Amino acid sequence: MVTDAVIRKIARLRAGGTPRVLDLFAGCGGLSLGFQAAGFAIRAAIESDPHAARSHARNFHGGDAEHSRARDIVTTLPETLGADLDLGPVADAIDLIVGGPPCQAFARVGRPKLREIAAHPQAFRHDPRARLYQEYLRYVDAFQPLAVLIENVPDVLNHGGQNIAQEICEVLTEKGYVCGYTLLNAAHYGVPQTRERMFLVAYRREIASRVSFPVPTNWLLVPPGYEGSRAVALKVLNGLLLRAHSYIEPPAADPDSPPAVTAEQALADLPPIHARRLLAAGKLKRGTRRFDCPVPYDRRRAVSSYAQTMRSWRGFEAPEDGLKDHVIRWLPRDYELFARLRPGDQYPQAYQLALTVLEERVAEASRQGVIVREGTEVFERLRKSTVPPYDCRKFPNKWRMTEADKPCRTLLAHLGKDSYSHIHYDTDQARTISVREAARLQSFLPAPPRLPAAA
Repeated sequence: MVTDAVIRKIARLRAGGTPRVLDLFAGCGGLSLGFQAAGFAIRAAIESDPHAARSHARNFHGGDAEHSRARDIVTTLPETLGADLDLGPVADAIDLIVGGPPCQAFARVGRPKLREIAAHPQAFRHDPRARLYQEYLRYVDAFQPLAVLIENVPDVLNHGGQNIAQEICEVLTEKGYVCGYTLLNAAHYGVPQTRERMFLVAYRREIASRVSFPVPTNWLLVPPGYEGSRAVALKVLNGLLLRAHSYIEPPAADPDSPPAVTAEQALADLPPIHARRLLAAGKLKRGTRRFDCPVPYDRRRAVSSYAQTMRSWRGFEAPEDGLKDHVIRWLPRDYELFARLRPGDQYPQAYQLALTVLEERVAEASRQGVIVREGTEVFERLRKSTVPPYDCRKFPNKWRMTEADKPCRTLLAHLGKDSYSHIHYDTDQARTISVREAARLQSFLPAPPRLPAAA
């Protein structure tokens, strides 16, 4: 059914009006940034994390207090959001809703932890975050957007045998939308990261008759592990081949296209952090890392076209006094191991190197007249200071030495907590990537000092 609000919004856009966006589960605004760059106005967002909500407001609404408020989508009525942010009548306020419901409930990488916490083999299926897409659809009902975009991990296509994306499409089809979803890899679109994600797009039937996805701009032969993950995600879909479904095969990357952006192209212009030297000089210590201390650029370092884009994005230009949040984890035990890793090495290789380093230190102690026998307190103390405690059979992907000439592998959450995940390709620096480097690999930009509120 075509409502008056839908008719008014179509007429407004045809008259040259700027499309207006509501970003749900917005985080600091990765999706918002893309749509702003494409000429959309970011009118509102919902984010439950207070820090992320403040970041989003600073990035897109000049730090406005009302936009900075953290909001829980489950308890926030669309009408309440509209009133708080002075959006006017809810059905007329928004042209496009975008967002990615929390992926932790769908990603297979997090399921062992959920099973451990809940002591149930199917705990991930009962995670309340797995139902938040229903709240997304509640907002679609209220705001009646002309278009919808949802992003999530590939495993949303196989959530314990349930294809969430297909179910969403079926609901949206009943609401008057034409809908489609696919799997796209960020490396094929100029991001220095092989990040595979599901994208679902829906349009009101009054403005489009079909959904299509953009042709890749860059070429990369995606590593085999990603193809395996894709096959698992598509397993449920493949069982529906005799039924109609909304999955669309992704456009193929052309080998004649420019090669994918590499980790070195993304990071080489950033100031080096020589972890072992700083540690030896007492300049790298345990404790809180400040994100607001500028680090000057080394003007002698080459700047790739990708890096230049990151440094000069309109409205998010890098500050003249240098970059901020270029800080790393304090890992004195591991720097020696990082220096010995080879490109592409993962945690099992690092663990074996750690055992080799332990043998070397035991031998050195023996040369100095100290007998270190396995099982003694001295041996265990030396082992603890040398060998990481993580089981390499359970955590093979905990570390990975980034390859300079390729995009990095998928960045995970918890960079500063339980996941080292990415070791810098420069063995001389021998460290994990910094917060700023992680942002670069995500194609995130420096935060602006202040931005005017969106129209």
